[in-house]
Amino acid sequence: MYFISPTKGRLTAEEMFRDIMEFIEGTPDAQYKVIIGTDSQARVRTCFVTAVIIHQVGKGARYYYRKRYQRKLNSLRQRIFIEAALSLEVASFLAQKLAENGHADLNVEIHLDIGPNGDTKELIREVVGMVVGSGFAAKIKPYSCGATKVADKYTKSG
Repeated sequence: MYFISPTKGRLTAEEMFRDIMEFIEGTPDAQYKVIIGTDSQARVRTCFVTAVIIHQVGKGARYYYRKRYQRKLNSLRQRIFIEAALSLEVASFLAQKLAENGHADLNVEIHLDIGPNGDTKELIREVVGMVVGSGFAAKIKPYSCGATKVADKYTKSG
C-alpha cells in the first residue's frame, strides 16, 4: 500500500507514518487529530480515494492519499460500505502504529461521505455503527471534510 503526499510524492505506508511522526514531534505540545476519509466516483470503473490528514489543531495539516480502482459499482450502498471499509483498513494500521510509538491517545476520526440530506441518509446508522463498533470516532456531513473535501478532490482527477 502506498500513498501520495502533495509535497513528498509517493510514500509507502511506513514512510507516510514516519512523516506523520516527524510532523507531530515538530511541535509535541500541540493538539493533533488524525482524520481518515474515503470518497468514490463511478465512471467507466469506480475510483476510491482514501485520504489521511494529520491536523495540528488551530495551525494546519498535512495530508496523503491513495487511489484504488474497481469495476464500475452502480450501487451507492455498496460504494459507501467499501469507502468505510477502506477507511477502517487505514485507520487500523495507523492506530496500531501510533500505539506502538507512544501516541495511543491520539484521536483517530473516520470521516464518512454520508449525511442527513440526500440518498445516503438511510445508511447513517449502519455505517456509523460499523465505524464506532471498530473503535473509531465517526463524522458525517457536514463535519466530514476528510471525505468530502480532500478525498473528493482526487476522485475527480481520474
